[in-house]
Amino acid sequence: MTDGPNSDITVVLVHGAFADAGSWAPLTEILQREGVHVFAPALPMRGLRSDADYIQSAVAQVDGSVLLVGHSYGGAVITNAAAGVDQVKGLVAVSGFLPEEGQTLSEVEGTSRDSALGPALVQRTYPVGDGGDTAVELYVKEDEFPRIFAGDLPDAQGKVLASAQRPIAAAAFDEKTAGAAWKTLPTWSVVATGDKAAGSDVLLQLTEHAGAKLTTLEGSHLIMISQPQAVADVILEALRSVG
Repeated sequence: MTDGPNSDITVVLVHGAFADAGSWAPLTEILQREGVHVFAPALPMRGLRSDADYIQSAVAQVDGSVLLVGHSYGGAVITNAAAGVDQVKGLVAVSGFLPEEGQTLSEVEGTSRDSALGPALVQRTYPVGDGGDTAVELYVKEDEFPRIFAGDLPDAQGKVLASAQRPIAAAAFDEKTAGAAWKTLPTWSVVATGDKAAGSDVLLQLTEHAGAKLTTLEGSHLIMISQPQAVADVILEALRSVG
């Protein structure tokens, strides 16, 4: 094995709730500079199972092996999507959830003392099916978003991210995890000590339960934007390990 990353493995970056694939831009630039092939699909964010199926389908259409990286809600998505998929060689959670089988994200989040997300959520609706049927989707209050998600970023940047946030179906947080891929795959976890969205305490507990290799960084939930090099270093380490 060489000191560099394995260029035959594609890094698939799965974004979290209230975000899009653009949240990976600073990190992607670093990885591409290192010769890593990166694919950052956009999640529909209409349900944990359907999002996991979407990523599983996207992975199946990638040539060769894959390292799955998930931020926040994306951690739960890759946990489900990679279960039983031989093409996936490892997982990296970035401020990401690594739930156990049968767990829901609402149950996990409900135990956090560090998260300030719950009171900041706003309910809206979106159309489903035919006629006037609707379902609930969630946003974060724009004036609360910078503090909760981006405490170590300039306030102006946090406001831009708040205005561009993508909603997630409320039902996604109540769907049970169907498969925990970290039980069979090498797994890494980056936890920001000032995470007020997912909650640093919960992420540390999940990381320990999953037996993932932990890296802690001082920063906010959007640690891959504020410290992209440090997060990239963990991904490059994972690539060298699984390659």
